[in-house]
This record gives sequence, C-alpha cells and structure tokens, in this order.
Amino acid sequence: MKMRSFSCVLMATTLLFSACTVGPNYQRDGMKVPAAFKEVAEEHPATPAEIERTNKEMTEWWSLFNDPVLTDLVKQAIAGNYDLQIAGTHIMAERAVRDRSASQWYPQVDANMGAGDVRYSINIDNWPIRPGNPSNRPGASIMTYGASASWELDVFGRIRRDVEAHEREVEATIEGRRALLMALLSELASDYMLLRVTQLQIGIATKNIRVAQDALSLAEKLYLEGVGNTLQTAQAQAELDAQIAAREPLKTRVSQVTHAIAVLLGKMPGELEDQLKVPRALPVVPAFPATMPSIVMANRPDIRMAERKYAVATAQIGVAVASLYPHFVIPLTFNPNASAMYQLFQVNSMSWSFLLMASMPLMHGGKLTAEVRAAQANAEAARLTYRQSVLNAFKEVEDAMAAWHDDIEYAEQLHKAAEDSSLASERARKLYGAGLVGFLEVLTTERTTLKAQNMEALAKLERLRDAVNLYTALGAGWKGVALTNSSLPVSVDNQNILARAFSQ
Repeated sequence: MKMRSFSCVLMATTLLFSACTVGPNYQRDGMKVPAAFKEVAEEHPATPAEIERTNKEMTEWWSLFNDPVLTDLVKQAIAGNYDLQIAGTHIMAERAVRDRSASQWYPQVDANMGAGDVRYSINIDNWPIRPGNPSNRPGASIMTYGASASWELDVFGRIRRDVEAHEREVEATIEGRRALLMALLSELASDYMLLRVTQLQIGIATKNIRVAQDALSLAEKLYLEGVGNTLQTAQAQAELDAQIAAREPLKTRVSQVTHAIAVLLGKMPGELEDQLKVPRALPVVPAFPATMPSIVMANRPDIRMAERKYAVATAQIGVAVASLYPHFVIPLTFNPNASAMYQLFQVNSMSWSFLLMASMPLMHGGKLTAEVRAAQANAEAARLTYRQSVLNAFKEVEDAMAAWHDDIEYAEQLHKAAEDSSLASERARKLYGAGLVGFLEVLTTERTTLKAQNMEALAKLERLRDAVNLYTALGAGWKGVALTNSSLPVSVDNQNILARAFSQ
C-alpha cells in the first residue's frame, strides 16, 4: 500500500516537473509602416525639444485651445461620465474572470457534514447484509463529516494558456476604456466648438436683424418723404422677418448642444445652462504639431486593443490544442460514517480515497481538431483585424492633416469675402439713402453679407474641429488620465463573518 502511494506521488511529481505548454507562443505581427506621414513634409529630423513638445501636447491637447471653460469641462467629463465608469467596471469584471481562471492551478477543497436517518429497500432477493447492521434492518441512522478535494495537474498548459488569454483580455479591455475616453473627449470638444460657433452665428444674426431694422426705418422714411414706395417698405419688412426667423433655430441648437455636453459630464440636461449660456470668444486654433513621426500611431488605443485581441486569440489556440492531450486530476475524499457520535472518530468509521486519475481523448468525431482549426482561424482573423486597424488609423491621420492644411486657406478666403461683403452692404445702404440705387441692390448685398459671415463662422468651426480630429486620430489624450476603478455596492467585505472567512 505504502509503495503504491509513493509511486503515485512520484508519478505526479514527475509529471509536474516535466510539464510543457502546448500551442503557439504569441509574436507581434511584423507589419511595416512608413517612417513619416505623407501629408507632412519634414525637411529635417525632429529635434529633442520638438519631440518633447509634441509629447506634452499629446498628453493634454485640449489645453492648447487656451479656453479655461473647455479645460474645466474635460476634467468634469473624466470624473463624471457614466460610460467611462461602466468601462471601468468591465475592467474589474475581466480581472475577476482572469482570477477565476487562475484558481484552477490550486486544489479545490470543500468540507461537508451531515446526520439523519435512511431506509433501504428489502424487496430484493439475496440482499447482502450491510456491514455494521447484522440484523439486516431496513433503516439506519447515519452521521458523517469530511472533506473533498480535486487538483488538476496542468501538465500540458491548458490552464496556463487559459489564464494567458484572460490576462490579454484584461489588457484589451483597458485599451477599450482608453479608446472610449478619447472618443468622449473628442465629442465633448467638438460639441463645445459647435456651441461657441453657434453663439457667434446668433451674434451675427442679431447684428443683421439690427441692420434689417435700420433698412426698414430708412425705407419707411423715404416713403414718407415721397421718394420710396410701398413695395420697398414691404421688402424691407419681409427681410426683417426672415432675419428674425433665421435666428430661432440657432437658439434651439445652443440648447441642444448644452444638453449634450451636460450628459457627457454625467449631469442632467440643463445643469450647465448658467455656465455655458454666456457667449465667449472662440477657442484659439493650436499650432500644428512640431513633429509627426508615424511611431505616434502606437498611442492609438484601438490599435493597441486589436493587437491584444490577437494575443488573446493566439492563447486560445493553446487551450484548444491542450484538449488533445491527456488530462490528469488528483481527487481526494475523506468521509467517516457512523451511527453514533462516539463512533465518528474511530478507525473503523474512516472512509477516504486518494487517487491519480488520467483521461485520454480517443474518439470524438473530429470535434477536438475542429476546435483547434476554429481557434487558428479566429487568431488569423484577429491578426488581419489588427492590420486593418493600422490602415484605418493612418487614413484618419492623413485625412485630418489634409483637412488642417486645406482649411487654412479656405478660412482666410471666406474671411476676406465676409469683409468685402460687409463693405458692399454698407455702401449699398448709403447709395439707397441717396436715391442712387434701388432697394433690391440693398437686399442682395445684405443677403450676400449674411451668407459670407455664416460661412466664415462655419469655416472657423471646421478649423477648430480639424485640430480636435487630428489629435484624436493621433491617439492623444489618454496618457494623462489614470485608470479609475469603480467601487461595487456589494462586496465580500459587506458579508457576514463566514463569507469573509471562506471567500478565497
């Protein structure tokens, strides 16, 4: 008996020390990327000072707009946004799943105890006399206590690969939260730019309403003096009504954007009315980044998440391959049984087992090899998804840089057009007052001026959004924000002493 037990222990020890991990080890995909972006013509390599400046800009890019209100809104959004908090709890959940998978490395032990009466059937021929019950009575009292345990020997690395996959999944979930943070900051900044530009448009509309009122007053004055006519007066009144009507949708947009910003901050719509309703000067368009090497693409959380998903899929191949190999488990049971309390601890009441069990898959109709092929296909799909993520990221950066450069000249031309139109409108009103032109010329120049001013305002919005889109495409903003874990309303610490004692 002792020799056999020693042989079993020796076998188990030998297996443990000779354990191997089957399946492929993860290797990063060697995708080649250009050293610089096409839309950037760098005449000389970036200096250390330029690289340091760019890295700093990547950390808190929203501060480059020189708008303290925007900076404060970003801080509130990071602290209060519910989607970001939900992403934090997903990280906690994935870590718990990883820990649950790692628990397979350790013996699983449970204790049990019980007492009661049982009755056996006696309507069976040749029923053997039960030990300890010589009179063969059908009923008996039983008291029992004991423990059961099971320990899986991770000989071929199934558990190791499973833990590895869940660890990579934790990292992917962290990158997913960072990607969500970037999207949140991008949406918040874009909404804030839209708010300020819309308020600028309301100011333009209000100014044009005053101009239309002056034109109506002038038309009425000329009519009373016998120079004008009722047609001109009606046209001036219609223009004034149109200008007033055009301002109302802008007010609605301000309210809607303010509500959207409040929700991004985790607040009820309307809570930011007092803070945001007062118009401010437009944020300053930041300077173009000092240096733009393509290595900055390593900042993008979506690329980092796709790379981690590829690592997850690679580890899952090992899990599938391990199922083709033998499975070793050490089950242990200890359950004394007796009919009286004083007998429970006697030698004759002892009942236990200690075994080394091995199982080998023999015939499963191709199920196990199919699972391996499926895991390999999923890993290849994850690798291709990573590559596609890199391509999409480069496209977004190139598009953002192209828009940045092209919109500079576009905005300058619209600014010049707005100034020229305003001058033409002022001259037309003076000429109309002198009776040298008709009111139609006044209407035409005023409408042209309004259109040019609104187009200039929208061009300013595009310039601001170009900056937001570029920094977002570069993966900027998440490095300066630490991961935050949400506290759960129910935890082991809130439970009774038994739950806390046996929670491991």
